[in-house]
Amino acid sequence: MTVLIDEPIWPFRGELWCHLVSDVSYDELHEVAEALGIPRRGFQGDHYDVPARFRDRAIELGAQPVSGRELITRLRDSGLRRKRTV
Repeated sequence: MTVLIDEPIWPFRGELWCHLVSDVSYDELHEVAEALGIPRRGFQGDHYDVPARFRDRAIELGAQPVSGRELITRLRDSGLRRKRTV
């Protein structure tokens, strides 16, 4: 499993958030999100936004903590990065 989680630095709704991605498959990403109790409707096309309070549990489930820069680089290199549309 190669699920990655970055640092919770993104403020929203009174708490900090981080990103959960996979650089292997969306299936394993959905499995970890489900184990965290995050509904599928929270999927953002190539990642899940995760509140900081879930980060330790994600790591216990096997998510690898990485920097935000490494997360995006590995997601892009995997081919799973969703292209932005303007």
